Amino acid sequence: MTRHARNCTAGAVYTYHEKKKDAEASGYGTQSQRVGKDSIKNFDCCCLTLQPCKDPVLTKDGYLFDKAAILEYIITKKVEINKKLKEYEKQKKRELMELQELAAAEKRSKINNFLKNEKNIVSSPTNAFKSVKEGDLKSSVSNMAAGRDKNLPSFWIPSMTPEANSQVLQKPDKNILCPMTGNPLKMKDLIDVKFTEVRDPDDKKSHLVKENRYMCAVTHDVLSNSVPCAVLRTTGDVITMECVEKIIKKDWIHPLTNEKLSEKDIIPLQRGGTGYSMTNSKLEGKFERPVLQA
Repeated sequence: MTRHARNCTAGAVYTYHEKKKDAEASGYGTQSQRVGKDSIKNFDCCCLTLQPCKDPVLTKDGYLFDKAAILEYIITKKVEINKKLKEYEKQKKRELMELQELAAAEKRSKINNFLKNEKNIVSSPTNAFKSVKEGDLKSSVSNMAAGRDKNLPSFWIPSMTPEANSQVLQKPDKNILCPMTGNPLKMKDLIDVKFTEVRDPDDKKSHLVKENRYMCAVTHDVLSNSVPCAVLRTTGDVITMECVEKIIKKDWIHPLTNEKLSEKDIIPLQRGGTGYSMTNSKLEGKFERPVLQA
């Protein structure tokens, strides 16, 4: 479709392009746009700090973290869980005390009812010839009679004001969850990662400024977001998936240490954005705005 055809105003149909263009101009309707690779972290950056890792560690799902950042995250979560556990234990103690008070009150009421029934067995003498006053037959409507003077009549007295129901706390889960996948995360499951730096004597730039910082430990291919990578669990070396397919899977021997490997020892490294639509998933950003409907 040419530029003049899309901007044509003589059509009888309100096209999708015109609707989208008018929605952007009007300020209404949800806008969606694919996130570019400049908005996504690099493959060697921490998933929490979004900065290059100084001491990288890897989870069993392939997500990279800086050791200091993930340790601080784990400690913070443990402190939060301990606080929630203390509040939950206090709630359980309160519930137990309330149950004990209810049981004691029920026991007292049973004793009082028993004593009252025992007193009713002995009949009191009747005064058949004594005249009964009319005031005794009628119950008093005064709020000061029959012991009602001891009850506070006002609703707005501080001791009589209603209270909000206490929120019931659920027992917190003691497992610390991964911030990326939501799966249980343990410190012993983290794997130390060893990146092989690119040695270029002609490149005088700082290590953080370089575009090509790391390379494959076996083939020495330069690593980037567009190169699928994997980490060997036994040593933590970072290699390309091409090296895994063509070299390691032939005899399942570590090319650097000659150790035996298995399928579980190869962990694919989660990459950042590459700019290609089929590489990553859920890379669409949405800006929700009010919608006008005719």
